[in-house]
Amino acid sequence: MISASITSSPISDHDICVIGSGPAGMVFALEAARRGKRILLLESGSAHPSRLQQALSDADIVNPALHDDMSIAVARQFGGTSNLWAVRCQPFDPIDFEARPGLVDASWPIRYEDIAPYYDRAVDYLTAGANVFRAPIVGVDITDDAIDYTRLERFSRIAAIQKAHLAEIEGSTLIDVRLNSTVVDMTLEQGRIAGLTVADRNGTRRSVPVKTVVMASGGLESTRQLLVLQRKHPELFGGKDGPLGRYYMGHVIGEVADITFATDALDAAYDFYIDGYGSYARRRLIPSDAAQNEHRLLNVSFWPVVPPMADARHKSGLLSMVLFAFAIGPIGRLVIAEAIRKRHIPDDLAIWPHIVNIVRDLPRAVGSLVAFLYRRYIARPPMPGFFIRNAARRYGLSYHAEQSPQPDSRVTLTEEYDRLGVPKLRIDYRFARADAEAVWRAHEHLAGWLERTGAGRLEYRQAPEKTVDAILAIASHGTHQIGTARMAARQEDGVVDENLRCFGIDNLYVASSAVFPTSGQCNPTLSIAAFAVRLAEHLCDKERP
Repeated sequence: MISASITSSPISDHDICVIGSGPAGMVFALEAARRGKRILLLESGSAHPSRLQQALSDADIVNPALHDDMSIAVARQFGGTSNLWAVRCQPFDPIDFEARPGLVDASWPIRYEDIAPYYDRAVDYLTAGANVFRAPIVGVDITDDAIDYTRLERFSRIAAIQKAHLAEIEGSTLIDVRLNSTVVDMTLEQGRIAGLTVADRNGTRRSVPVKTVVMASGGLESTRQLLVLQRKHPELFGGKDGPLGRYYMGHVIGEVADITFATDALDAAYDFYIDGYGSYARRRLIPSDAAQNEHRLLNVSFWPVVPPMADARHKSGLLSMVLFAFAIGPIGRLVIAEAIRKRHIPDDLAIWPHIVNIVRDLPRAVGSLVAFLYRRYIARPPMPGFFIRNAARRYGLSYHAEQSPQPDSRVTLTEEYDRLGVPKLRIDYRFARADAEAVWRAHEHLAGWLERTGAGRLEYRQAPEKTVDAILAIASHGTHQIGTARMAARQEDGVVDENLRCFGIDNLYVASSAVFPTSGQCNPTLSIAAFAVRLAEHLCDKERP
C-alpha cells in the first residue's frame, strides 16, 4: 500500500519502521515482508521530484569544488537515488575487507565471506541479471595477471527500484509506504528508540511509536539523523570526538590519461553489451590483489570512455552534437546524471569548432545519433551510458579509485535549520594527496602491463610528474556517501556493530553505505542492497523462537 502522507490514513501496527525508500530501504522492506514482517516505510519525498522536499537536503558545503551540490548528490523521492543513476552494480572485492599497507584507520568487523552469500539476492532486487562479474574475451588470452582485464560491472534493467517492484509494493498487505513523511526527531528511552516524530509536507507532525527502526535514508541523511540524536544525548557514539560523522569517503574519479587498444578484439570488449542474463554489462581493468599490496595501491578500476567532448579536435560530428545536447541542461539531464553532465561542459566552451565538426560529419553523425537514441530510449533494457567506438581505438581512460578514510573528512551539524526545524549538515569533504599518489602509481602499473602484453598503450594528458597534481585538481565527489557511521567491532571505533545495530541503542539499525569502513573501487549500490538483505535475515531470524 502506498499513501501520500503520514496523516492520510491510520497507521496499523508494524514490526519494523524503515526510514527511506532508496535501494537500501526498499530492498530491506521487500525482503523482510517476504519473511512475514509488517513494515512501515517512511519516505520524505513524493512519487515525483519535489523542489520543496528536495530542499530539506540542503547543506553547508565547505568547499563546493570538492563536493557535488546536494541537489544532484541525493534525491528525496520514492526510490531515492535510484532515480538519478543507471545503477552500476559490482560487489566489494575480498581485498576490501583485508588490512592493507596503503590504508590506516580502516578495519571491517566481518569478512568478505560474511556478505558474499547475499549478492545473489541483491542482484535480483536490482534487476541486474546475475551474480556474475567476470567474462573472458573471445580471442584474447593474456597470461600476465598483474591486471584483471575480464572484470565486469553490471547495470540494472530497471534503474528506479520503486518501478521495478511497484506491483509487489502496491499489492502487499505487509508494506505500508508513507510518502511526504519526514522524520524530524527520535525519542530515546532506556536505550531504545520508543517513537519517531514525523512531519508531512505541510509540517504537520505526528508521533509514531516503533518497535525496531532501520535507518536507510542515504549516507549523509542517515548520519544527519544520528547527529541530531547525539545532540540530544551527547554520550552517544563516543561524543563529539567519536567516529560519527568522520571518515567521509567517496571515490577519487576522473581522467588524466588516454588509452589506445592494440586490437579490434580488445577495442570491442570494453563497449556496453547485453550478456546472456539479459542486462547490460561492461568490462573494467583492475590491478590484481598482489599488485595492490606490492605497489601500495588503493583498489582502483579503469575503463575507456569517449574522448573529451569539449575538445573539438576529436573531429566527431556525433560527439559535438552530443556536447551541445549536454550543454542544454533539461536535455542533457535526460541522457546522463547531472553530476556527470556538469563535468563534460566547461565554462569556456568554444562553439564554432564543434559546428564545423557537425557540418563535415553530418550524415554519419545523424545515423549514429539515431542508433544511440534507439538503444537508450526505445530498446529494452535501455543502454545505460554513452560510448562511441572509433577507428583509432583511442579513448579517455576513466578511473574510479578507493578513497582512504581520513578523520578530518567529516560532516557536522550547523546552527541553521531546514523548514521543518532540523539542523542542516556542514560538509567538510577532503581528499588526501597520498590517495592521488596511489592513483598515479596505478596508472603506471597499468601502463607497464599494456606495454608488456602488447594490449595497448597509455598516454598522459600532462607531464607524468604533474599527474598527481592533475588528479587532485579534478578530484570531486559526493554521490557515494561512505564511512560516516562506520561498522566496527567496538563502540570506540565505530557507530554500528557487525549486524548494523547502533552501539548503545538496542533497536536502531543503519542500512547505508555510511557503515562501510572502506570504499573499494566500485559503486556502493549493490553492496548496500546485499547488506540490506543480510540485515533483514538477521532481524527476522533474531525474533524466531
